[in-house]
Amino acid sequence: CNQARLSLPPPPPPECMWRSTDTSMRILAPPGGKMVLDGALRGLLCLLALWFGFTSPPCKARIYTNHWAVRIAGGPEFADQIASKYGYKNLGQIGDLKDYYHFFHSRTIKRSTLSSRGIHSFISMEPKVEWIQQQVVKRRVKRDYKPSYPGIVKSSPVQSNLIYFNDAKWSSMWYIHCNDNIHNCKSDMNIVGAWKKGYTGKDVVVTILDDGIERNHPDLVQNYDNQASYDVNGNDLDPMPRYDASNENKHGTRCAGEVAASANNSHCTVGIAYNAKIGGVRMLDGDVTDMVEAKSLSLQPQHIDIYSASWGPDDDGKTVDGPASLARQAFENGIRLGRKGRGSIFVWASGNGGRSRDHCSCDGYTNSIYTISISSTAESGRKPWYLEECASTLTTTYSSGENYDRKIITTDIRQRCTDSHTGTSASAPMAAGIIALALEANPLLTWRDVQHIIVKTSRAGHLSAPDWKTNAAGYNVSHLYGFGLMDAEAMVKEAEQWKQVPSQHICVENADRTIRPEHVVRSVYKATGCTDNANHHVIYLEHVVVRITITHPRRGDLSINLTSPSGTKSQLLANRLFDHSMEGFKNWEFMTTHCWGEKAAGDWILEIYDSPSQVRSQKAPGKLKEWSLVLYGTSVHPYSFRNDKPRSVVEPQGEEEYSEEYVGPCDPECSENGCEGPGPHHCINCLHYFLKFKNNTRMCVPECPSGFFRDDKRRCKKCSPLCESCVGSRIDQCTSCRPGLYLREGAHTCVYACPEGFYLDLGKSPLCFSHLQGNKCQMTCEPGTYYNGHKRICEQCHPACATCAGTGMEACIKCAEGYYLEEWRCVSSCSVGYYMSEQTAENGDIQKSCRKCDNTCYTCTGPGDSNCSTCVNGYNLENGVSNEESWAEGSFCVLVKKNNLCQRKVLQQLCCRTCSLKG
Repeated sequence: CNQARLSLPPPPPPECMWRSTDTSMRILAPPGGKMVLDGALRGLLCLLALWFGFTSPPCKARIYTNHWAVRIAGGPEFADQIASKYGYKNLGQIGDLKDYYHFFHSRTIKRSTLSSRGIHSFISMEPKVEWIQQQVVKRRVKRDYKPSYPGIVKSSPVQSNLIYFNDAKWSSMWYIHCNDNIHNCKSDMNIVGAWKKGYTGKDVVVTILDDGIERNHPDLVQNYDNQASYDVNGNDLDPMPRYDASNENKHGTRCAGEVAASANNSHCTVGIAYNAKIGGVRMLDGDVTDMVEAKSLSLQPQHIDIYSASWGPDDDGKTVDGPASLARQAFENGIRLGRKGRGSIFVWASGNGGRSRDHCSCDGYTNSIYTISISSTAESGRKPWYLEECASTLTTTYSSGENYDRKIITTDIRQRCTDSHTGTSASAPMAAGIIALALEANPLLTWRDVQHIIVKTSRAGHLSAPDWKTNAAGYNVSHLYGFGLMDAEAMVKEAEQWKQVPSQHICVENADRTIRPEHVVRSVYKATGCTDNANHHVIYLEHVVVRITITHPRRGDLSINLTSPSGTKSQLLANRLFDHSMEGFKNWEFMTTHCWGEKAAGDWILEIYDSPSQVRSQKAPGKLKEWSLVLYGTSVHPYSFRNDKPRSVVEPQGEEEYSEEYVGPCDPECSENGCEGPGPHHCINCLHYFLKFKNNTRMCVPECPSGFFRDDKRRCKKCSPLCESCVGSRIDQCTSCRPGLYLREGAHTCVYACPEGFYLDLGKSPLCFSHLQGNKCQMTCEPGTYYNGHKRICEQCHPACATCAGTGMEACIKCAEGYYLEEWRCVSSCSVGYYMSEQTAENGDIQKSCRKCDNTCYTCTGPGDSNCSTCVNGYNLENGVSNEESWAEGSFCVLVKKNNLCQRKVLQQLCCRTCSLKG
């Protein structure tokens, strides 16, 4: 079923076993009559296969389909002729990829662990066939998370005095108009400010690459665009989702409503770009292949402006995967040719693998320079539990946080709406909507212009992260949030007066090292920025890519840092607890945006640290085989046009002495009015905020520093001496305190010690919470309860939890008696594919948990392939061990029977009496 395709991993690779300890040929007939092939007999089968021209099956974990991608020059007529000649059907060009065609072979097994062989495979020898690839299934997951309770739409008593719509849930849309005193909103994305300037996404086209879109939904029908829609799974024009009892295919419709739900239609919700055109591509509700992704990414690139994707490889902390050749070409073609040469905009959700300690640098989609990788923050500005960290994240929008935090309101299938859209899935379409507002303000923006505007206008604000740093170009940046929270109003203002950045230059700097356990490999490369090649010369950086090849006995033990010549450190990879792979990295590209605006030339330092884990099977060293540095940027300052003086400036007359006019580049914090020198204190006007000093000078800054707040005139004014951050200059307007002081909840004052009736919440933040249980003040909630931050009371955990961080069994920290930890939740019995495991803790307690069976087992009683009870498809149970299906019982027999070769005695004995024809 389709649901299984989304939730189950592909079958494991058949083990490539060639063992022969006996030169005699034996055919053993165990009870039940099934024949087991032994010793030299297996070798004979391989020789027979070679005799008939067949090759051995692959040893990789792949599921092959009966679809092919083929490159044929000369046009569709030649493609049709070649397809017909070899028994294929040409289903047409793959998306917008010229000379690439989709071939289908009906007589090939639909899903097989073996690549197809036969007469049709001779197509690869056809002179006009430049390239051919049988399509394999790629596991892709949606990036929402599933709460254990149904979402119920609730109203919030919010009164917006700025703008009003009659849509039923408008008052509850906290992430658009954040003026709700009850929930203590701290900052919004200034979407209403962009609307008030007249920008609502008009004439901008956004499409959602997902599981379909409910085009007749009352909130979507008005803005639905059939030119921006397609059903890749069904190969037709209708992207309507497939309905089932579980409402599994709601994801795309939910994402679409965030972008372009109609306003003022009295139904449910309002999209961020509520006058934009919205389309949907149904591509996740079936086998996802490289060709499926390429078709989706290259749909109508001259019509569609923004592609939004909230899916990717497994966020399980062990997968390293990204776009294959066709999808990569679709990205490159979109950037180069889309939107009449200005470049398609690809927006991507950064991933939900936080609980698995995943790192989004191992996701080749979010890690690409061509995508805008979107992170999430909770309403409070805190890090959501599902969030992944990496240096490729560009910016952030709101989404869900803890279970007591409010979630995202949007459209739902069956013409309903929901208030429980979650995860980075909700953040990506929100960003797509904001970008649509900027494109309406300036349709001529290129894909790089959009990224520059995002970098310049995103704000750290109230987002809480331990790693905020200011790079050498003056930008605040974090591995959690990129350059901060998106600001729609600031983006449209920038877009209105934006001039295209200079052309992109690409400089590749090429640099056999052993990685010893518990040691750091430190490789220093002195980059020039390709000064000897004007077409590749990079002075000012945008993206930086490290292309790396490493061999290693356990990939998850590696962490990698890159330090720029200016001293900005990017964490390219963190340790991954669940990544046991011995494959290492082969030409994998790690990307960072943290050096944006810095100078390229100088010493780049790559550091690789190997921290051997206890589960590591061997302590052998890894090896850094090679690495190269790819610098993307410009040879001139991207904002050098800002030194142009406006025509209203009066030039000095006569013989007055004055300094020669400055004609160099301005600091990035200067407004369009130019500057009188290169520094942030030389600006005529500031782009964001400014600090004023006692000597009457001022300096432009992207954000007010610690101990200051910004007023409505963009001035940074000083907080009370006790405050680390504040919303005003009074002593009772603190939002955080200086070191050694603590914030008193409710009073917003900083104190040296908590007063009676309060306790110091050391485990979370320097806040004093009033937290009474019975008549006694306590530091934490009783076991079996958790602190509800909104209600400010301790509430009961789910019955499955002994301790928890919130409601629902997903929030369990420790399981209750009679429940067992399975992956990230507590269950009363192990699911199919898991077995009960007992472990002794350090204190001597016996702890039980559900562990995953070996990949070859469907059910099992213990670890490894020797404890299988039943096997997955493609494997047989032999003496309690799950083995690859004998070749004589697999595709070889299929070919023997199909070719009527059973009359040959040797084949009849080996194959025809022991195999059942499959397929």
